[in-house]
Amino acid sequence: MKLSERLRQLDEGAGGEPVDAAPSPRSRLAAADHHEDQPDPFANLKNRATHALFVRLGSRLYDSSLTDQQLTAFVRQELSQVVDAEQAPLSPGERQRMVDEICHDVLGYGPLQQFLQDTDVTEIMVNAEHAIYVERSGRLHRTGARFLSEDHLRRVIEKIVSEVGRRIDESSPMVDARLPDGSRVNAVIPPLAVDGPSLTIRKFAADPYQVSDLISFGTMSPSIANLLEACVEGRLNILVSGGTGTGKTTLLNVLSSFIPAEERIVTVEDAVELQLHQDHVVRLESRPANIEGKGEVAIRDLVRNSLRMRPDRIVVGETRGGEALDMLQAMNTGHDGSLSTVHANGPRDAVARLETMVLMAGMDLPSRAIREQVASAIDLIVQLTRMRDGSRRISHVTEVVGMEGDIVTLTDIFTFDYTAGIAEDGRYRGTQKPTGLRPHFLDKLQQHGITLPPTVFGASAANIAGERLKRHAR
Repeated sequence: MKLSERLRQLDEGAGGEPVDAAPSPRSRLAAADHHEDQPDPFANLKNRATHALFVRLGSRLYDSSLTDQQLTAFVRQELSQVVDAEQAPLSPGERQRMVDEICHDVLGYGPLQQFLQDTDVTEIMVNAEHAIYVERSGRLHRTGARFLSEDHLRRVIEKIVSEVGRRIDESSPMVDARLPDGSRVNAVIPPLAVDGPSLTIRKFAADPYQVSDLISFGTMSPSIANLLEACVEGRLNILVSGGTGTGKTTLLNVLSSFIPAEERIVTVEDAVELQLHQDHVVRLESRPANIEGKGEVAIRDLVRNSLRMRPDRIVVGETRGGEALDMLQAMNTGHDGSLSTVHANGPRDAVARLETMVLMAGMDLPSRAIREQVASAIDLIVQLTRMRDGSRRISHVTEVVGMEGDIVTLTDIFTFDYTAGIAEDGRYRGTQKPTGLRPHFLDKLQQHGITLPPTVFGASAANIAGERLKRHAR
């Protein structure tokens, strides 16, 4: 049972009014905000009990011979005696809540544990030991939770990074890591973080989102889902573009789920985030330099090495540097159906960013040669946008057609309809609308035995016939 559910039951058992078993999302959010904004009335008692527990446990807390279950039972036994010694007038529910929270401080991730277990929370941001923010439904809220001290926050950060073999100290004051459930962690400590250690955790669902979930969220329409599934099965090279926090990794996970199970997939990431369920998957993760400045393995090294691993598909979690050149070359040399993401504000910006990143590889290539590589390698760009209402939507599905002179030619297949306005609850009413243009890559899909009805693109029979006549005329 999750902590949030256990606390709700305890509150109900303490004589409060029964809580509706299925509150609306809006009422649940308002209740959560009200709870988070309240200071903890037992903060001083918890601080004394936690410090006393650390004194009683000593080095036994780090005894590697104890299993997690044995250590948890041992800590709870000692903590019960500490709470008894305080002789505080606590109800059974309050006592249980305090024991749970202190156990989280000692064995888990402190005050962050409750938010890690809360499925409504998608991101956790710690600005300082007393300033913890969470994101719910795309909006930020300050919580009443806090760490005992800056040292307490620092211990939690060190615990997180040590679990994945990373380190953080004055010589390496920032780090990307991950939690056991795959959530992405970024930590920065002084001297880079002026006001004390900073921690950001981007959570991923324990049960990865499926395409049906993204349709229900409004991220994509059923027509786009059908198109993307056909493009992945038809081995088109797809680039997912978007800003920070727009859901690029989530969409990349969904696209990866369309890859046939019999194909060999090699993934390359800075910190492992993708959750592929196919059996034939090799996951590669970059490695930072050690304390002596040696041993670094960059994303570019892994991309080049993946070409020697006989991959059917290469999935690069994020392209951000010189590896863009190696990725484009892989796409142009028989590794069709590869996937990657890039930070950009639009499809045209994504092409420009790829050109810039190729130059970061140190190759003195002319701009036209780079653009020809991009136009030849990338078939489709899917642009994600985080709307003002907090929702994540696909705003463009754009085909990379080819070159016209020195310009990479792009054609929008779907665009988001902003003209539908905004509903009373602040959410955009619009959805993705087809432009009516028939993409050129349909011929390539047909070579793989994949056909899509013309109605997916909003094209009428007359428009299709007109397009065919134009092509024959060329």
